[in-house]
Amino acid sequence: MLIWAVLGAAALAVLIASLATGSVVLPVTRTIVAPSQLPVGVVTALAGVPMFLWMLLKRPR
Repeated sequence: MLIWAVLGAAALAVLIASLATGSVVLPVTRTIVAPSQLPVGVVTALAGVPMFLWMLLKRPR
């Protein structure tokens, strides 16, 4: 959703940017926590929960 919020509704641009972002973010986070094993789901949840809460609180009522 962050990529979509930045780029708008251009489906091809969002797809390409999401692929590029995911291929960079996950290896970087694995490098940061290299001595221990951290599941990818934990990493994505740490990034996704704040974004979800922001969208939830931002939506019009």
